[in-house]
This record gives sequence, C-alpha cells and structure tokens, in this order.
Amino acid sequence: MTKAINRVAPSRRLGGWGEDAAAEHLMGLGWQVVARNWRGEGGEVDLIALEPVDDGPPIGVIVEVKCRSGLGFGDPLESITWAKCARLRRLAGQWRLTFPGPLSAIRVDAIGIVKMAGQRPRITHARGIQ
Repeated sequence: MTKAINRVAPSRRLGGWGEDAAAEHLMGLGWQVVARNWRGEGGEVDLIALEPVDDGPPIGVIVEVKCRSGLGFGDPLESITWAKCARLRRLAGQWRLTFPGPLSAIRVDAIGIVKMAGQRPRITHARGIQ
C-alpha cells in the first residue's frame, strides 16, 4: 500500500489560500463571487464578483489576487504590471460577453495579501486598477 504524496508547490498552496481569503473578504463586503479561475482567450481571472449597487444593476468586478508570505520581494500589488492590467481588461470584455445579466459597469480590482508566520494576514483591496 502506497501513501499519496501532496506534490503541490508551496507557492500554489499559498496562492489558493490567498484566493480563498480574497473571496471571503469580498463576500464580507456583501459582494457575490460568481466565478473563480475563469479562463478566457489569453489568460485566467482569479475571481469575478458582483458589487451591489443601491439603485441599479451590480458592477462586474474582475479581481486579480496576489499573495505573499513576506515582503522580501516587495508588496504583492507591486507585481501587477501594466501588461497584466491590459490583459485583465481584455479578459473582462470577454467575460462580459458571457454574463447574461445587466451590469451598471465593469471594473478591474486587485487584492494583495501578505501572510507572515505568527501574524494576521494583511489584505489590501485596490479598486479600479489601471
């Protein structure tokens, strides 16, 4: 009898944990997470959520999640380049074509999480990144 070995790289485990934490953060704001790891032509979106609007349809929000276990390589949000933002905007347009409901707008946000041993995770939510 052989024992299964977990071969998931630590960075992937941290990334998955970060996406879970980001989804919880958004749901705590009253948002609805409608997709995780959505794939379009030319890339993947970590999370897609609907931000409620008081007097109309929700805002569709494409969310890039970056999670790090320390600050040795800088803040996680610093790793989001102009090219990554442009790719996310293209993917937002592709996703919009597949979403059946009305939206008041569509936006790209980023959530950076720093999870250091012995400390509470620090979550930074940047809305409307360019």
